[in-house]
Amino acid sequence: MGILGRSAITRKPNESMRLIVTTFIGVVFGFLIGVSFPTIRLTKLNLPSSLLPTVDLTYVEDKNSGASDQTLLHTWSSVQNNKNSSTQAQNLNDTSKIWVPSNPRGAERLAPGIVASESDFYLRRLWGKPSEDLTIKPKYLVTFTVGYNQRLNIDAAVKKFSENFTILLFHYDGRTTEWDEFEWSKRAIHVSIRRQTKWWYAKRFLHPDIVAPYDYIFIWDEDLGVEHFNAEEYIKLVRKHGLEISQPGLEPNKGLTWQMTKRRGDREVHKETQEKPGWCTDPHLPPCAAFVEIMAPVFSREAWRCVWHMIQNDLVHGWGLDFALRKCVEPAHEKIGVVDSQWILHQTVPSLGNQGESQNGKKPWEGVRERCRKEWTMFQGRMSNAENAYYKAMGIDPSKTTAH
Repeated sequence: MGILGRSAITRKPNESMRLIVTTFIGVVFGFLIGVSFPTIRLTKLNLPSSLLPTVDLTYVEDKNSGASDQTLLHTWSSVQNNKNSSTQAQNLNDTSKIWVPSNPRGAERLAPGIVASESDFYLRRLWGKPSEDLTIKPKYLVTFTVGYNQRLNIDAAVKKFSENFTILLFHYDGRTTEWDEFEWSKRAIHVSIRRQTKWWYAKRFLHPDIVAPYDYIFIWDEDLGVEHFNAEEYIKLVRKHGLEISQPGLEPNKGLTWQMTKRRGDREVHKETQEKPGWCTDPHLPPCAAFVEIMAPVFSREAWRCVWHMIQNDLVHGWGLDFALRKCVEPAHEKIGVVDSQWILHQTVPSLGNQGESQNGKKPWEGVRERCRKEWTMFQGRMSNAENAYYKAMGIDPSKTTAH
């Protein structure tokens, strides 16, 4: 009896210790299993609500979970994927959910009636009824890329444009408030980023959906003499002759580069010219036709939508665009032209050129001009490569097309 009693007493502590160790191992094993699961909310499993607890249970994600864990997760994933497929099918058949593929990209979930895909530069009040903000809606837009030193020239130019024009100034020298000396400047739009060109501005601030309300867009330099120019008369002639891309004729006595843009005194508009021998491979192609320069171009709304997409983000000087504008209208030799009876003077002020920097002993304007020439070559190469790639993808021999 004494022996039996001692044996029972000895076994009790051993069983208690075994229970404690087993419990501890169980807790540790459970914890290790728990932390090896990725984060999953049970509500995402789409289980009946009656089976879900009121507390949100989660697991902690570990990218190094083992193969056995992945097997278990595959089961959970299958449930989720099947449910997602079922949900997508239900959405397609659920007419209460809005999905309009014809809406602008990203706006498919909006009812078409609330989508405002276009904007404008109309100035609005901070008070009153929105419907009463505008006493007039300008039909045309004119932009000048300017420095303050050319303010008197710009003042004279702006006065040639009626209240039918929104005035937009791009400031490459960072000076804007000084322009308030002109009354019209207080109603103009001012955008200021230092040392940028008008094509850099145009690509970033004249998106076709922003300028959509305007029938015509003037994108002009700051050094143009406008004594013999009237914007309203110009618009009338552009409409009359069906010009989608145009420019005013240039004074013939001031350093012309191209015969096409030279003003002719015996007509309203011209659309073709004679150039130096060998310059024109086709009388309907630049520089003998379908050609204007980039100093003072005027675009219709439709033509600008195309041209904007052709402007390259990193080629800021626009060199080469003049020869490529014909890609955006058809037939180009009829829809691109020069308005002779409304003409301007190109004063060739190298103000933007002086915004460059001296490098390798070159003057600032020399570095700018060198980049212009490089960009011309780069643009021509990109256009040629893009067209060749397109035709090859279509199974067409590029050499047999008329696009070049």
